[in-house]
Amino acid sequence: MDRRTFISAAACGVITAPLIAHAQQPATPTVGFLGSRAAKDSADLIAAFRGGLSGSGFVEHGNVAIEFRWAEGHYDRFPALCAELVARQVDVIVAPAAAPALAAKSATAEIPIIFLTGVDPVQFGLVESLARPGGNLTGVATLGNTLAPKQLDLLRELVPRTKLVGYLVNPTNLITETDIRNVRSALRATPRELLVVNVSSEDDLDSAFASLTTQNAGALLVQNDPYLNGHPERIVALAAVHRIPAVYQFRVFAVAGGLMSYGTVLTDAYRQLGVYASKILRGAKPADLPVQQSVKVELVINLKTAKTLGLTVPQSLLLRADDVIQ
Repeated sequence: MDRRTFISAAACGVITAPLIAHAQQPATPTVGFLGSRAAKDSADLIAAFRGGLSGSGFVEHGNVAIEFRWAEGHYDRFPALCAELVARQVDVIVAPAAAPALAAKSATAEIPIIFLTGVDPVQFGLVESLARPGGNLTGVATLGNTLAPKQLDLLRELVPRTKLVGYLVNPTNLITETDIRNVRSALRATPRELLVVNVSSEDDLDSAFASLTTQNAGALLVQNDPYLNGHPERIVALAAVHRIPAVYQFRVFAVAGGLMSYGTVLTDAYRQLGVYASKILRGAKPADLPVQQSVKVELVINLKTAKTLGLTVPQSLLLRADDVIQ
């Protein structure tokens, strides 16, 4: 090889080597996140999800991208939002509720799906079994919708003479009928009756609480529903105006001024979602990942609200609380 040929070949090597190296770099994996609420109502939960990812080595805007889609309480949007994520060819879909998880399952049998649900995922057809999910879905199951009997017991301790308990539900939620049956069953052995009040939009809230007052509901249970969970300040404010003692699913309600919350620590469950999503990104198959059980629950009592309502919280109840807001 003469000197001129050698120099030309070496120069080509210098130019093409970076191009080859660049072409061989793997594409950044993408997580599709299918949220039931609005983005502004989910900041703490998304932070927990990102924490689960980063704790496993995946950092947004670094080595992983997240495509968010928000239904903003309109469950009929899920099929279109799922179609967008499938067309985007995301590497995994995260669906933190039963409705988006079922929509995602209908949209794709190929893309792995990680769900979070407070209902039995086997009963609702998400997986074949908890230990061996099968198919392209796995996820995290909370105690969420099984906690109603305990929540009713807590209300009974605070307002023992109540004969009529209101139940605020979202009729568009796929599991509402099941939830109502479970609550009725829990009340069957007591002298209390149930008043079901439907809310599927903000316009329904005022009339719902007016109905509770008109029919003399002495206490209120609020369904574990993504839309209702996204409006804690408004619901708590209406409960205060109508002076109705209420128990809620999550801490955010008690912090906003609600009387009491008893339910899953959602931030812990969302962190688990991030951990499971990272396993999928590293090559694990959903069928090989058993459904995780998120059993961490907490009782939060707002003592200031209790005093405003003229209620005396038994010392035995205060001692069982994980947090008491003065």
